[in-house]
Amino acid sequence: MKTIVKKYVLKNAHDFQGKVNEKVVLGLVLREKPELKSDVPAVLREIQDVRTEVESLSSAEIIEQLNKISPELLAPAHEEQKSALKPLLRAEQKKVVVRMAPSPSGPLHIGHAYGVSLNSEYAKMYHGKLILRIEDTNPENIYPPAYTLIPQDAQWLTDSNVKEVYVQSSRLGLYYDYAEKLVQMGKVYLCTCDADTWRGMKNRGEACPCRSLSMKENQERFAKMFSSYAEGEVVARLKTNIQDKNPALRDFAIMRIVEHVHPKTGKEQRVWPLMVFSVAIDDHEMGVTHVLNGKDHMDNAIKERMIMDCFGWAPPEYKHWGIINFMGLELSTSKTRVAIEQKQYTGWDDIRLPFMPALRRRGYRAAAFRRFALETGLSQNDKTVAVDEFWKSINAFNREIIEPLANRYFFVEKPIVVTIAGAPRKRVLIDLHPNFPQRGKREFNPTGEVYIAESDYQKLTEGFVHRLMDYCNFQIKDGKWIFLSEEYDDYKNAPHRGMIIHWLPMQRHPPQVEMVLDDGTRQQGIGEEGMSSLKKEDIIQLERMFFARVDAVEGDIITMWYLHR
Repeated sequence: MKTIVKKYVLKNAHDFQGKVNEKVVLGLVLREKPELKSDVPAVLREIQDVRTEVESLSSAEIIEQLNKISPELLAPAHEEQKSALKPLLRAEQKKVVVRMAPSPSGPLHIGHAYGVSLNSEYAKMYHGKLILRIEDTNPENIYPPAYTLIPQDAQWLTDSNVKEVYVQSSRLGLYYDYAEKLVQMGKVYLCTCDADTWRGMKNRGEACPCRSLSMKENQERFAKMFSSYAEGEVVARLKTNIQDKNPALRDFAIMRIVEHVHPKTGKEQRVWPLMVFSVAIDDHEMGVTHVLNGKDHMDNAIKERMIMDCFGWAPPEYKHWGIINFMGLELSTSKTRVAIEQKQYTGWDDIRLPFMPALRRRGYRAAAFRRFALETGLSQNDKTVAVDEFWKSINAFNREIIEPLANRYFFVEKPIVVTIAGAPRKRVLIDLHPNFPQRGKREFNPTGEVYIAESDYQKLTEGFVHRLMDYCNFQIKDGKWIFLSEEYDDYKNAPHRGMIIHWLPMQRHPPQVEMVLDDGTRQQGIGEEGMSSLKKEDIIQLERMFFARVDAVEGDIITMWYLHR
């Protein structure tokens, strides 16, 4: 039992920056050795004892011990851990075509990331095709930079798996042709009824007078949509069952007039398809075989099938997922755009925002979001996801990817100089990465006078044995800092054991580091000399702190962005 407990405590501490979750460890221990369920209290006591010991170790010491007793737990994780996706109905290898269809109101956010990733993974599963279709047939809610931002986000999220990109506003002629065919087939009529009056008749299951117009009159009215009618005066409606049990499906509109200037077409076009019409036409024209989207589109799917039925087309298979409500996160692009315009945020890549440009800049890997989609799966059950739990999952997935890549460094925020009397001159060598000694060493040459963080300085108490990581043990007596020894075991076995802290030796020109934290605040400090060789986009782990991404290197000033712990 002791061996099993210790390896899982060490593994948990390794994965979560030295902190141990006893419940997680208990679950792992019992899974490996189910017979221990007969004495859970004893297992918990052992976990608590080992936790106390392990949480006092440095990350290098945790890895060293784990490597001795269970090295297989240190094996680097693959970038993608495939989770079995449920097969799609009537799906054939190399013939599946799926699509994602955002509106260009802003860049993609974490809600989009789930849907985009799920569609992409199904396309990969069947060696099929993923289409990006920007649905911009509502001229009133378009953010022009989104035409560039969305494809960038989509290719990043899917690992360049988007095969084709379409913009609906460039396909208006196609929609007009199909709408005219429906008029000629007698399946669409042009309605000039007052909107409120028509809504009342529809709710009562009554046909409006326009429904019985002659084909000639409908053709004339359709032609006049492009010239004579004003916005709101006429809409093209598909003839359905006016007494359908679902009022939303009764003679719904497929074309209307919008005078608002469109960023792509300007004032040139004023007749615009409703989403269900353009989607039905495009899904057929693009050969979409499976539509995977939220269940808030279930009524739309029925409407799209009705339109396809008019032409005798076989509809795609529709599969819907439940609504995912991210509690505590503002995902509205329109509200965020206003906040950016009011200078509450610096832009879409502001570190505080849950949008893809910001998350890319922080250093998140797209594979972490794909992993979340795979783990969540395709289910119609609605989900409420707490912010903390969501980021806990994403950060865990992301950590598996970056941890093997991130070299370790010391960063001292708000540095304070302290002198440890009697501390030896020493050459301290620490691995750049404790799992990969072949990458090289970090070299320090302390003389007893060192920098430590102001926050650590304020927490150190007299009478306890403290340790500078990989250097020496010391004690504070009567305000003086006194060297005790160099060996870690002396610290470990001390009756009054204090803190292990990181530090930096005195340097003539230490790299100046500005850390941008996830709440937008900035932290000033210094880094070790080796950080001078860092380049933009490098991801590193700051010992005892967190992972961070290099955002800029300008002279001897390094700007870094907080990623996660």
